[in-house]
Formats: sequence, C-alpha cells, structure tokens
Amino acid sequence: MAIAALFSAITLAFALLAAWAGAAGQWVIAATAAALSAWMSTLAWAAVRKTRL
Repeated sequence: MAIAALFSAITLAFALLAAWAGAAGQWVIAATAAALSAWMSTLAWAAVRKTRL
C-alpha cells in the first residue's frame, strides 16, 4: 500500500504543478505536468488494485 500512496502523492504534485503553471501562463509546462499526472494516476490505480487482491 505504500507504493500506492507514493504514486498518489506524485500524482497530486504533478496536478498542482499543472494548475500553478497554467495560472502563470506557462502552457507547455502545464500540459506536460497534466500528462504526467494522468500517467501517474494510472500507476497509482494499478497499485491500489494490486494491493486489494
């Protein structure tokens, strides 16, 4: 379960970075951080599903 928490924290960090960069008008960084956040969320979800079995 620790790996799921780590991936969730990284997902949140990337999401916050995307919001911050978007508010600052840095759209390339915002888009990249949003894509990384989406990717990390799939890893977090897979880790949660794996620990539940």
